[in-house]
Amino acid sequence: MTAHKVLVTGAAGRIGTAFVRELHGQLDLRLGDLDSAALAQMGGEAVHLDVTDLDACMRACAGVHTVLHLAADPLPDADFHASLLPTNIIGTYNMFLAAKAQGCRRVVFASSAQAVEGYPLDVQVHEDMAPRPKNMYGVSKAFGEALASLFADDGTLVTVAVRIANVAAFHAGERHSARDVAAFISERDVVHLLARCIDADLKGFTVVHGVSDNRYKRLAIEQTRSALDYRPRDDAFTLLEGDAGAPA
Repeated sequence: MTAHKVLVTGAAGRIGTAFVRELHGQLDLRLGDLDSAALAQMGGEAVHLDVTDLDACMRACAGVHTVLHLAADPLPDADFHASLLPTNIIGTYNMFLAAKAQGCRRVVFASSAQAVEGYPLDVQVHEDMAPRPKNMYGVSKAFGEALASLFADDGTLVTVAVRIANVAAFHAGERHSARDVAAFISERDVVHLLARCIDADLKGFTVVHGVSDNRYKRLAIEQTRSALDYRPRDDAFTLLEGDAGAPA
């Protein structure tokens, strides 16, 4: 894996925690989050980071090669003015701007399947399909994808937008909607995916998809496999198989 320093924003969130737990010691990590107490328990280099504060973002990006930008309000029904605007819109802009200004080489942006959730459920969404959000959270992630494209334009910054779907832990006998099963990605698969986004030989702007190797996938991953050598290990349908485990 790369020896370059990687800044993880939102490091105390679910995906950040799983990422740090798995790759601590393999990557040179700087952890950023508002939750200083949680960061202290995670160990390693940590910075109190409010992504709505551009100066704080500048400081956090100093000396960093790659930014893994996970910090966001992740709720599909989050209030736009109270949360999405400052955190997902302004905060994401601040992180791209700071990464560029500080000479970072790559930004991996945690987009979401919600950025394309407006496509009919019987349509498998491919990586080259344009954003089509179904809620304002999805709009905020589509905005982040647009920023990633913009900031890669002059060739000095490699950007990756990762449309992460339903990060979950499924167990036999549970019932879930057909959409949530098709959109499932396990914690170990999302950690592997993000690690490949950091290490893969990429140029310009790339959109990749974050689902496990489900029998049916809401998001196609053929281009993601090819671009990243992504090798998911889990399948929601296998995890849930059994009379009580069929999708609702």
